[in-house]
Amino acid sequence: MAVWNADENADLRGPLDVSRAATMVIDAQDTVVGWSPAAERLLGYRPEEVVGRPLSTFLSPGPSASVAPLSHRLRGNETRTARRRDGLELVLATAISPLSGSGTAERVLIATELKDFRLWDFRLALFDGLATQSPVGLAVYDTDLRLIWCNTAYEREIGRPFAEFRGRRADELYAGGRFVTKGHPPTLEAVMRRVLDTGEPFLDLHFRGRPPSDPDADHLWSCAYYRLQDADGHVFGVCEDAFDISDRHRAQQRLALLVEAGRGIGTALDVMVTARKVTEVAVPDFASTVTVDLASEVLEGEVPAAGGGTRAPLVRAARCSAGNDGTAGPGGPSCPSPPVSERSPVEYPSGSPQDRCLSSGGLVLDDTTLVVPLRAGDGMLGLVTFVRGAEAAVFDGGEVALADELVARTAVSIDNARRFTRERTAALTLQRQLLPQKLPEGSAGDLAYRYLPTDDVTGVGGDWFDVIPLSGARVGLVVGDVVGHGLQAAATMGRLRTTVHAFAQMDMDPVELLSRLDDLVAQSAEEQWGEMGMPDGTHADVTTGATCLYAVYDPVSRRCVMARAGHLPPAVVAPDGRVSFPDLPAGPPLGLGGLPFESMEVELPVGSLLALFTDGLVEARDRDIDHGLAVLGRVLSDPCASLDELCDRVVAELLPSGSTADDTALLLVRTRELDTTQVAEWELPADPVTAGRFRDLTTRQLHRWGLEELSFTTELVVSELVTNAVRYAEGPVQVRLIRDRTLWCEVADTGHTSPHLRHSGEDDEGGRGLFIVAQLVQRWGTRYSGSGKTIWTEQALPEPG
Repeated sequence: MAVWNADENADLRGPLDVSRAATMVIDAQDTVVGWSPAAERLLGYRPEEVVGRPLSTFLSPGPSASVAPLSHRLRGNETRTARRRDGLELVLATAISPLSGSGTAERVLIATELKDFRLWDFRLALFDGLATQSPVGLAVYDTDLRLIWCNTAYEREIGRPFAEFRGRRADELYAGGRFVTKGHPPTLEAVMRRVLDTGEPFLDLHFRGRPPSDPDADHLWSCAYYRLQDADGHVFGVCEDAFDISDRHRAQQRLALLVEAGRGIGTALDVMVTARKVTEVAVPDFASTVTVDLASEVLEGEVPAAGGGTRAPLVRAARCSAGNDGTAGPGGPSCPSPPVSERSPVEYPSGSPQDRCLSSGGLVLDDTTLVVPLRAGDGMLGLVTFVRGAEAAVFDGGEVALADELVARTAVSIDNARRFTRERTAALTLQRQLLPQKLPEGSAGDLAYRYLPTDDVTGVGGDWFDVIPLSGARVGLVVGDVVGHGLQAAATMGRLRTTVHAFAQMDMDPVELLSRLDDLVAQSAEEQWGEMGMPDGTHADVTTGATCLYAVYDPVSRRCVMARAGHLPPAVVAPDGRVSFPDLPAGPPLGLGGLPFESMEVELPVGSLLALFTDGLVEARDRDIDHGLAVLGRVLSDPCASLDELCDRVVAELLPSGSTADDTALLLVRTRELDTTQVAEWELPADPVTAGRFRDLTTRQLHRWGLEELSFTTELVVSELVTNAVRYAEGPVQVRLIRDRTLWCEVADTGHTSPHLRHSGEDDEGGRGLFIVAQLVQRWGTRYSGSGKTIWTEQALPEPG
């Protein structure tokens, strides 16, 4: 091991060096014949006091038994106990050196205090450890920045004996290396020159390069540089400490890659986004090119069948590539998303790494190419291929394990996205089928609507609306909201909409309809829907807590009756633009029970605007619901805008981004009124002759309307219904004819008995009237009020001549 040439004033002598230790010259009888000044300083005796006297006067005859022997490095030396002139005992480290030549002087005894020797021995052992045993590379450069000393670890890095590279400069030993830590000079020589000039050390600088001992692989060192100077401040060089942290750095990179993957992969429930994200995470730090190929079924939300000896066709889902040098360009790696038109099947040659991976179902490592299967359960979703450039190192065992973990996380996320895609597609399909495909035309008012499904993250919701034609040219308006999202919410919405539609067709008033609906929802999920439960046997009851608003508008009376179950009240806009939200009793959400429902009746002038909506329109995380209602009222107050324009403005104002965290339904109705010439109404006492009088009145009215073709049928209908009313009810009888898109005929009495169809026998004298009526008309039914019941029929108008 080489030693540098220190300054002549530097004290590098050991404690037993004759130039500094106490020396005593003795003859063959151990009599002192010589005494040095250092011996006088150590023991206090002047030369004239000890010369000629035996050594035993102040020194024990043998080694000190109470003191551990000296280091093996000074074999033959020993410890002695000495007595100073003042009586104080000292433990000394001694060495004997023979003298050659003639004379009485035979030997020289060299002595120093044991504590000084122990300190030197420790320093010597420490230096020996740093020189031969330390894993940290140590090198000393002189003031000309040429290497003058290094330890064994540094020699191993260079891969040659010290003698072969002594005197070299640092940049010559590590040509092509570079610092990756910012904020300091760019080269090794510039760093050391600054340390020499300023005396300020550089600590923990990261230097990347390829050492001569391993020229095919990049290494990373943590380096420190500090100036060397003696006690007088004379500078004689720079020391370099360098520790190879390549393995630790790679482990940190792998951990950072997994952390980045955890932050980015799986954040979107989209198969293509997830596939693209894994390529962005891995390029360029882990591989220069990464591709993801998925089975075509996965993109549709399905999973490829396991086994069977057939392979599902693969399509390219994502690809990301670094620059030619394996690093990201100015704009980062190139990771374009393949257009839908270019997602053609991907074919791999027989025997290729991808083909072998598909055949074996396991990962395949082939030089700088690593192929890892995307697996979910027993099914293979696709492949991820990692490729490194020809100049890069092959994947080691730790990197293969990292790639396997990265792909496993990706597979879970892609499978989740696939499941979400399947459920969302099914829910959207179900929702589209359950919502009105086309609003019915009627004379009650003009209609327009907007329905916005929720965004892709939260899934399909359960908002719905409906417009239901009712007897007497009336119309039922309904809007509702089911708690939750997804396929279950969409299915529940469909059941509720179907139930409301059925109840409305039975001519139930709003309070009765909501009460019946509430009773139905209040049943347990298992009682209500039978075997339709979750896969684990439980029942996800998303019906409880649903809200609903139901209103019935009569264009003859221009009156609207409405009731709500936990839903927001409608907005009512007068023809002059004044906006109000009726103080309609809220009622509890469906299924909670405990409180009755109450209705409100309002009269709507012709041209009034009625707006029914769900809370997703006016309520948001960053907006108070009162603010949303105020904006809605302001937009709807324009009396000159068409219904479609108002719908678009409302969506633009309240949902500017076009997406929402909840489903949104908006239904607008601008009311109309049936002209008095389209309605004829009479009331007569319940007498036997009443049926005949009503027949005459009906015939004359039909002739005024030009509906002579319907006279016979209508007279028969009126005669049969009035006869039943006179026979089974009390009080006056009312008949009303409404000429709308169809002909409505209504007979009202004070009775509450429900009529029933029945098949009479051949010998029966009666019971055929209602059966005959049902055969003559398109539809018929019964509705009830507080004053009695009304039996109604509907007939199609004759085709214009």
